Amino acid sequence: MGPDTHDGTKRNLLGDNPDPNLVELLSNEEAGRERHAPGLHFHTFDDATVKVENTTEFAAALRRHGVPFALHIYTKGAHGMGLGSAQWDPDSRHIWTRECTLWLKEQGLEMVRLAIELLSSRKPDGI
Repeated sequence: MGPDTHDGTKRNLLGDNPDPNLVELLSNEEAGRERHAPGLHFHTFDDATVKVENTTEFAAALRRHGVPFALHIYTKGAHGMGLGSAQWDPDSRHIWTRECTLWLKEQGLEMVRLAIELLSSRKPDGI
C-alpha cells in the first residue's frame, strides 16, 4: 500500500500483521483489475481523517486498468458523511447523493432501485 494509505483502515480491515500478498492485492495501486466494477467515488478536501490523495490514487489505478468510474472531490464535508442524519430530510443531504442518483441512472442498472430511492426524496419502504 502506498504512502497515503490510512493506517487505521488498513489495520481494521487486515489486522495487525497482514500477509504482504493480501496487502498488495488490496492496495489502491493495484485497484482496477478485472475484479472491479464501475463505481462512483467521492472525497472531501477538508477530510481530516483520510487524505484526498487516497481517493485520487484509487481513481488513477482504475483509469490505468480501464475501469469506468465517476470521481467527485468536494471542498467541504466530514469524513464518513453519508445519507444518515437524525431527520429524514433529502433537501439537506450533500450533493453527492444527487450525483450518485444520476450516475446510477446512467449505468442503466435495474438492481439499484433501493439505492435510488434512498438518494431521492422518498423514504424507502421498510426503513
